[in-house]
Amino acid sequence: MGGKGVLDDVGTKGEFVRKDAVFRNFITVDGSSEFKAEAGRYHLYVSYACPWAHRTLIYRKLKGLEDVISVNVVDYFMDSQTGWRFSPDRPGCTEDTVNNCKYMREVYNKVEPKYEGRITVPVLFDKKTGKIVNNESSEIIRMLNVEFNSLCKTKDQAELNLYPDNLKAEINELNAWIYPMINNGVYRAGFARTQEAYDGAVQEVFSGLDKVESILSSKRYLTGEQVTEADVRLFTTLIRFDHVYHGHFKCNKKRITDYPNILGYTKDLFQYKGIGETVNMFHIKHHYMESHETINPLRIVSVGPDIDFNEPHHRENVGQ
Repeated sequence: MGGKGVLDDVGTKGEFVRKDAVFRNFITVDGSSEFKAEAGRYHLYVSYACPWAHRTLIYRKLKGLEDVISVNVVDYFMDSQTGWRFSPDRPGCTEDTVNNCKYMREVYNKVEPKYEGRITVPVLFDKKTGKIVNNESSEIIRMLNVEFNSLCKTKDQAELNLYPDNLKAEINELNAWIYPMINNGVYRAGFARTQEAYDGAVQEVFSGLDKVESILSSKRYLTGEQVTEADVRLFTTLIRFDHVYHGHFKCNKKRITDYPNILGYTKDLFQYKGIGETVNMFHIKHHYMESHETINPLRIVSVGPDIDFNEPHHRENVGQ
């Protein structure tokens, strides 16, 4: 749901339970994994609306891989019965230029005819073998971070490392609580089927945001002076928060605009090396508010809020 599919489970207490991704292969520089890093061989299927797919678009941009890895964008509207589809007639959407499919389900079934699992994006597809390499965003971004360095557009992009050895432990620790409390926490609140499940999830969302606000009071980014994987993973939730999660998912205790450090940090990341170019707020708002018929049956899309993420962020000297 909300970018991940329509087959997630509901727990015994009405809580939202996300299923794991299925395709978990890796691209390697030397091809020791069967999938060798090569220009023009791989393709990303994404949704601008989906925060998990958004991660991969940010990495593709930051690493200068636009001419190395091709992209198709699904329709922002995800039907509860048919799932993601290709609608080249809609703004920002494309056709399937690789497999000529109408629905993402067809792409999955072309690779695995008996596949009955979740139909999700992002999907990293190998045009050479006709296989899905991976559909787990956290693993796809690790590949884009290092395996394609010889193919990056510039030397600076090749040397950019969002998961450096000296920060891996800290990044892993951040991911370990930011994902369940914030990234997935907003979904656990939005798709809760009982008051109890909602109350627990929404409390964790704001406990997590309070913790982030505290960290950012003394650090420009989550680990210090450099942008890392942890920042990218958090950003895709923060940029959607006030526009979608605050109202649509009932995460309305506070807004991101109520957190001075987080607001400045979100603007800072939006303005960082083209990240803002990967944000499509029209797709984001229309996806959530039109696709989730159980939450918004009339599919009326809200007009606001008005937030200028290009405003000065005043984060330059934090932590120095």
